[in-house]
Amino acid sequence: MNKPIVIYTDHIMNKTLCYNFAKGSNSLMCHVNNFNEYDKTIATYGVLRGTFEIINKVKNFYYMDHGYFNQSSRKFENKRTNILDMNGYFRIVYNNFIHNGEGNYPDDRLKKLKLNFFDQKKNGDIIILSEPSEAMKKIYNAYNWVNETKKIIKKYSDRKIVVHNKFSPKPLDELLKQAWCFISLQSTAGFNAMVNGIPAYFTEYSLKNINKIEDIENPKINYKIFNNLAYGQWTLKEIETGEAWDFISKRV
Repeated sequence: MNKPIVIYTDHIMNKTLCYNFAKGSNSLMCHVNNFNEYDKTIATYGVLRGTFEIINKVKNFYYMDHGYFNQSSRKFENKRTNILDMNGYFRIVYNNFIHNGEGNYPDDRLKKLKLNFFDQKKNGDIIILSEPSEAMKKIYNAYNWVNETKKIIKKYSDRKIVVHNKFSPKPLDELLKQAWCFISLQSTAGFNAMVNGIPAYFTEYSLKNINKIEDIENPKINYKIFNNLAYGQWTLKEIETGEAWDFISKRV
């Protein structure tokens, strides 16, 4: 596998992840403003400050973002996301922005996370509709996603729909106590909902295999995907030492 050119920006999160990825994979780095080799494979973190435009132009890319479980601590306020530490996990995905949960990996990495799985809930009054961020609406051309998804849901359920986003005043953990299910475009919060016993549905094409909205009144949780997702996320140290790259590069 050819090593990617690692595209970095001036943002501290991007620079940190990109530097460690480049070190672990022994790859060259290039500032986002200086890159023009669109025939090359790239790696980068996030979709802001020019990285998404480059992703759209290259044929192959490795995408880094926050992990599915045990993420670094964040605080959402004043329409900004503040990173409190970088001790959590980060996902690395090839030619996509999120893993589809498919695979047949062992449970060793999942056990390290020490997640507290709850049994699937058999009741709940509300359907949580997780509104995509502005960046995700742009990426997936999903500017009317909330209204369009509401129409689909109402074909199959008459339960109350509660729209939630990361800046909503009521914490998601509180809403989950009332929830029948969780629906999003591609939010990793859906996987955490499943850990809490709340079935999750996704409308992004590569995640539709996890659950179908048509079956919203007969929900299920596919616990097999958790082993696979645990093998799609890595700590900063695992990225820096090359452990993540050694695993990923052998499977692309």
